[in-house]
Amino acid sequence: MTTPLSILKKYWHHDTFRPMQEDIIQSVLDGKDTLALLPTGGGKSICFQVPALMKDGLCLVITPLIALMQDQVGGLMQKDIPAVALHSGLTFYEVKKILQQATHGDYQFLYLSPERLETNLFKEYLPALNVSLVVVDEAHCVSQWGYDFRPPYLRIAGLREELPAVPLIALTASATPIVQKDITDKLKMPGAQIFRQSFERPNISYSCFCVDSKVNKLAEILHNVPGSSIVYCSSRKQTKEIAYLLGLQQISADHYHAGLTQQLRIEKQQAWINNTVRVMVCTNAFGMGIDKPDVRTVIHYDIPDCLENYYQEAGRAGRDGKKSYAVLIYQKENLDGLKALPDKRFPPIPEIKKNYQALADYLQIPVGIGEGQYFDFDLPEFVKNFKIDSLSVINTLKVLEQEGHLNFSETIFLPSQINFTASKEELSQFEISHSHLEPLIKCLLRTYEGIIDNRVSVYEKQLARLCRITVEEVKEQLAELRSFGMIEYLPQKDTPQIHFLLNRASAQYLQIDQDKYLERKKQFEARVQNMIGYILLKDDCRSSFIARYFGDNDVKDCGNCDNCLAKKRRSISQEEFSLIETNIMQSLHSKISVTDLLGRLKKYNKEKTWTVLEFLQSEQVINIDEEGFIRKFGGTL
Repeated sequence: MTTPLSILKKYWHHDTFRPMQEDIIQSVLDGKDTLALLPTGGGKSICFQVPALMKDGLCLVITPLIALMQDQVGGLMQKDIPAVALHSGLTFYEVKKILQQATHGDYQFLYLSPERLETNLFKEYLPALNVSLVVVDEAHCVSQWGYDFRPPYLRIAGLREELPAVPLIALTASATPIVQKDITDKLKMPGAQIFRQSFERPNISYSCFCVDSKVNKLAEILHNVPGSSIVYCSSRKQTKEIAYLLGLQQISADHYHAGLTQQLRIEKQQAWINNTVRVMVCTNAFGMGIDKPDVRTVIHYDIPDCLENYYQEAGRAGRDGKKSYAVLIYQKENLDGLKALPDKRFPPIPEIKKNYQALADYLQIPVGIGEGQYFDFDLPEFVKNFKIDSLSVINTLKVLEQEGHLNFSETIFLPSQINFTASKEELSQFEISHSHLEPLIKCLLRTYEGIIDNRVSVYEKQLARLCRITVEEVKEQLAELRSFGMIEYLPQKDTPQIHFLLNRASAQYLQIDQDKYLERKKQFEARVQNMIGYILLKDDCRSSFIARYFGDNDVKDCGNCDNCLAKKRRSISQEEFSLIETNIMQSLHSKISVTDLLGRLKKYNKEKTWTVLEFLQSEQVINIDEEGFIRKFGGTL
């Protein structure tokens, strides 16, 4: 008999589910609409992949993240589970072929973006797809009051009308109570079963430090806490500078941001995952879909604009359940900048219209055209040519995204595309007179079905391997074929792209819902104030503060954040604390376990000794390893 546990063992080789996973799976199997709030690293994908494998038919997974699509499809394929993603790098012909195969039952999982649901091609094939489950990942994107609102998510409800008997599961790592209600309203799931895993992460010690020198504090933390680390920064330039400064202090570090080529990003990410590089200094473009369990520290060099982002990023620490640290370092002027952010993030509407006009001029798009097209977008060049503040441009693009006019992606990857423009007879004659190009022509025709009549995606690396030549030679030969008029060749793009969802409007008549725009600004101001409240928290537990923000009011004080430890320390007199600390440090001249140390210091109250030990560990003075032995940080036994 097939059970959820048997599926888990067969494909994932786990003997047990994580807390709440089995209940969520059963809700889906019972045909109930389900909302699951699982913190980062909580095993969200298992909650829909397991029940989908127990159902007959196709599981539609709606997600806005191409990287996550490709990561999950790759993981399923490795398990011999047929899965495919409809992403923006595919041609019309390739999408049509995938949808045809899906109607024949060739796939169990079909990943796609919410924008794809609205295309005529998808709507044409939808009635023929045997859909058994609809999954909405990153479900907070449906809420206009959330931190990452995406208008196409609002139109997922239309899919429910087409598939009225199909259950839906919505998943998110972080949603406040108001956003949770908005998700169930907008996705038309009023009777949904709601599962909310505790937002408590008992193995993570949260702390905030106001410092004179952020880079010195960063280096101090990394010298004191061994192991893999992520350092989040707000700007690309900063990632490179800080990685360089850490290198000068003999700390293995690299930098990562969306402006790097796709290949370079993959190489850097892999080096960090393999622990060839210890510290990744990055923007928030890094981390999505990466499940590295042994990250010991996540350090925020700059302040995120909301607790949703902070909690998600900090939650990449300690997924193996071992002691880890989430540290935020800041200066007073950083808080002043955060307070001023709402006015910058939500520029005046006349400024948005002016920037939109400049964008249309830069991309040379006349009024009334552009829908569905991608355009290369060089932000530094645009800013220089039109003398516009770069922050104003970025925030204008965010507004235009939220109003449903366009999508802006810094990390999009569009593969090279080719179709033959010459007839088969012309090709045969051409091969005779250009014999050095014949192997590549034959390879294209054999490898890519439909390339004679349609533009298809091709991969230079694959062609190089099949033809036994270098990638550079492949590119040169393709360029040569194009120059002779044999093919249309569009080289791959991994530069930032603007995707127009609507035809370009006249700037003066640009549609912006002012009331909703101002309400979103108000909600953003509230999120900023909560972030500032977290940073300036003095006596309350940081872990409990985060949990309450997300509506989880049952969490007890963690006992190991900076505030909890300070509170414990205050319960001991300074004299007594100093005496215990001195005795502990004197005991570390040889290898000693916590048990032996407590026995040696039995004249002191055990709870007080533990308080001093926890404080010294949080301050990176000592380290208690997995076997319970104590050593000084930076020292060996």
